[in-house]
Amino acid sequence: MYFLEAANNGPMALVGSLLPFVLIIGVFYFLMIRPQKKQEKEIAAMRDNLKVGDEISTNGGLIGRVVKIKDDIVTIETGSDKTKLKVFKWAVRAVEIPAEEVEKPEKK
Repeated sequence: MYFLEAANNGPMALVGSLLPFVLIIGVFYFLMIRPQKKQEKEIAAMRDNLKVGDEISTNGGLIGRVVKIKDDIVTIETGSDKTKLKVFKWAVRAVEIPAEEVEKPEKK
């Protein structure tokens, strides 16, 4: 019955009934979807700008220094025994210490 009444009242009633749905979709876009896309772009840029010498952490909890980058594979060196591990670039969570800061000697 509601749709019949809306049809009888004209197009303004239809617009009035669809407006809340459009507003909800707009709020979801600006509060959830847009920030997530921005964060994904930042993470992709960070992974593309990895350099040898960066100290990174992976999604699996490994922490190490990048020693080699080849295509989508990053070789990291971990621990005091210099164990080398290969991980995919998509598994890199964050750059903990950039290569520039690692190479700087500490002033005493």
